[in-house]
Amino acid sequence: MKHHEQIMSPGIGLMKRRLEKEKDAIALAISGIAKKYDKKPEELKTLETKYHDDAGDWYVAIGWEEKKAIVKMDSVLGTITEIKEI
Repeated sequence: MKHHEQIMSPGIGLMKRRLEKEKDAIALAISGIAKKYDKKPEELKTLETKYHDDAGDWYVAIGWEEKKAIVKMDSVLGTITEIKEI
């Protein structure tokens, strides 16, 4: 193998993401909170969304009653990696 033929793995920006759009991330976040806290999706309100370019993670803040939680999701795998009440 010549020096310039090194195998390179694609950056997060080139990988196919399962959570491509903000609305996909919001839907997964609401689903996760509804399941974890036994709430109906219509009881939940999306407060804020953020996409972290380098890590490829979505962060969605969800609120209900007097509670709030941040849902962290892996955009490539399309999975929730953390739910943290704030």
